[in-house]
Amino acid sequence: MLTSENLNVLDAKKFREDFPILSREVNGKRIVYLDNGATTQKPKQVIDKITNYYSSENSTVRRGLYYLSENSTYAFDNVRKTVANFINAESEEEIIFTKGCTDGINLIARSFGGKFLQAGDEVLISVLEHHANIVPWQMICEERGAHLKVVPINQKGEIILEELEKLITDKTKILAISHISNVLGTINPIEKIVEIAHGKNVPVLIDGAQGAPHTKVDVQSIGCDFYTFSSHKIYGPTGVGVLYGKLKWLEAIPPYQGGGDMIDKVSFEKTTFAPPPVKFEAGTPPIAQVIGMEEAIKYIQNIGINKIEAYENELLEYATERLLNIDGLRIIGNADEKASLISFLMDDAHAHDIGTILDHENNICIRVGHHCAQPLMKFYGVSATARASFSFYNTKEDIDLLVDGLNKVKELFAV
Repeated sequence: MLTSENLNVLDAKKFREDFPILSREVNGKRIVYLDNGATTQKPKQVIDKITNYYSSENSTVRRGLYYLSENSTYAFDNVRKTVANFINAESEEEIIFTKGCTDGINLIARSFGGKFLQAGDEVLISVLEHHANIVPWQMICEERGAHLKVVPINQKGEIILEELEKLITDKTKILAISHISNVLGTINPIEKIVEIAHGKNVPVLIDGAQGAPHTKVDVQSIGCDFYTFSSHKIYGPTGVGVLYGKLKWLEAIPPYQGGGDMIDKVSFEKTTFAPPPVKFEAGTPPIAQVIGMEEAIKYIQNIGINKIEAYENELLEYATERLLNIDGLRIIGNADEKASLISFLMDDAHAHDIGTILDHENNICIRVGHHCAQPLMKFYGVSATARASFSFYNTKEDIDLLVDGLNKVKELFAV
């Protein structure tokens, strides 16, 4: 097993040994997995942790006085400390377990928006956003009679900060923006964005679905009011994620859902609620998933997020150079600060054809389509792109196989 002491950051082939699915072959060829922006694969350490929980520790939490329940409760509650350390939250009370990043955004849209949005108020997002950071705000704005305003970007795929500042008014109640674009890989200057918003007394939610896997997240340094991300994009299980919120906001907003465990006292006349974070965690939580997520975080910390980021940047540079050497291939999004994913088009082949041929011919897994970002596709005047997204277990050989596959696509569609 790799540790920070014996790790060579460029030796990605050793990482692959920890990921069982990456050794799988289909029709005699290994899988080349380049869809990490959608979900990451799981190391055996995470798989074993979840299996062990179900086989020898399974019980509910905070409801039993017996050995299994007490052990599970301790393990579950300890994950908050691990997560707080991972993103440098001030307190574990600021860590809420959700179903995922989308659930975290919906929680704030519903709870914060339901309390603070009034008719005529404004919510600010950007052109770069995933549907998960558009639709929940549209829904609450429609319900409350508020307005959704959109910050523009330039052709490189970067937020225009001057326009952002102009769009904030005394009616703006919250700014919700991505850390890293899932389509373009643009790394937004979120510290500066938060500074601008806070200068006008506007709280900020960061969609960190692509941020947490690729770069160090320090919510105190960023200064954001909310930050949310998913476990399955940081090598953990599906069905669970994290919402960080400053305690002052978590105390001020109402619960998202009602049920067991999130209460203080219940009577038919009135219910009072538990303090944060339990206030936002109604019902039996995803215990095994939370414990598995902790193992994934420990795996990342054992490697070092700075080493991961440096290696993935190397892959990005290599892939960009190689892809641009393919005639008729155009990369969409060329921000000065990018994470390790590339969206592209080819002159003669539709994105769906590209993805299908790469899969059938070479077992290469990429994402094709609008990437849950149709407004961004409209900005660039396209209906779909192909996207290759890289992780620390990918290699330059994977990229070479992608390039070979794309050259094959080009040959098939040559006229």
